[in-house]
Amino acid sequence: MQFIEMTGKTLFRVIDENGPTPAELAEVGVKEDSIVRVNRQGDIELRRSDRWDVIGGLLGDFEPRVKAATRLTWARPVASPDNETGDA
Repeated sequence: MQFIEMTGKTLFRVIDENGPTPAELAEVGVKEDSIVRVNRQGDIELRRSDRWDVIGGLLGDFEPRVKAATRLTWARPVASPDNETGDA
């Protein structure tokens, strides 16, 4: 699976009326300095101390907004001994 990572602050700028509100994201633990990632399907994952949690999703034409806000393209996570395929 491919992702684009960003901070919570960037995610707050990327969301629109079709996605979760800043208040909803804050309720599940997203802060400006949080590490989050979005996959091609729009799932938003929040980095916890020991795992990634799916916390919501972006709808509509989110890809151009995500790429413009982060200046990144889709990337696969690096495989590790615990996660040979790189999918998380």
